[in-house]
Amino acid sequence: MRLQRFLASCGLGSRRACEDLIDQGVVAVDGEIVSRQGVVVDPSRQTITVQGRPVRPQRIRYLLYNKPMGVVCTSNDPEGRATFLDVLPPEYDDTRWFSVGRLDMESEGLLLLTNDGDMTYRLTHPRHHIPKTYHVWVDRRIGRRDKEQILAGLWDQGEKLRALSLKPIPRGADVHVVEIVLGEGRNRHIRRMLAALDIHVLRLRRVALGPLALKNQRLGSFRLLRPDEIEALQKAAGLVTGDKA
Repeated sequence: MRLQRFLASCGLGSRRACEDLIDQGVVAVDGEIVSRQGVVVDPSRQTITVQGRPVRPQRIRYLLYNKPMGVVCTSNDPEGRATFLDVLPPEYDDTRWFSVGRLDMESEGLLLLTNDGDMTYRLTHPRHHIPKTYHVWVDRRIGRRDKEQILAGLWDQGEKLRALSLKPIPRGADVHVVEIVLGEGRNRHIRRMLAALDIHVLRLRRVALGPLALKNQRLGSFRLLRPDEIEALQKAAGLVTGDKA
């Protein structure tokens, strides 16, 4: 298999992150530093090291976290804020977890953690079209014209921000909540998109990633995915036996 794919299977991050490790010159095969991409390795016959330490595939695991506000999605925050690793229960400390995409500190809801580099790549790359569903509390009613612009796309900082769908969620006359589905997730995508229409986000909660739904999981809690949930995600991501993409 290709070297970056093997490194991803060892829990070192997505394939893209593993390509970065190769570019940094810290990956060696049988003692020789690898200086180019696309090298094919046979892990059963060759020794692969990162920064001089042998690496081996990890048992693949998937963890669903209902992230509260105030937690950041990086593994190490230079500002000293709480990260998802800081609040991870001790029983999951034996795995090198990475977040599949991110939620900003002010947002809450579904955050998938895994050591599966292939799955991370498939679920986050725009070309695989994995929808992400959010419930968004806003400060005013979103009208027909607003919706048309959101679905058509709005420009902000040189990026076109759009939603795949938008529908209201009835919550009472004075509470405005909408369900927004994105096909890709740019930095602060929903907040910037709505701000372009002078709509202020009061609360933002991700409730689904493709077929994986948060449902009634308690805020701040973690749980391992069930086999049927893993299978549904793999199907949505196009990860099937013999897939070489």
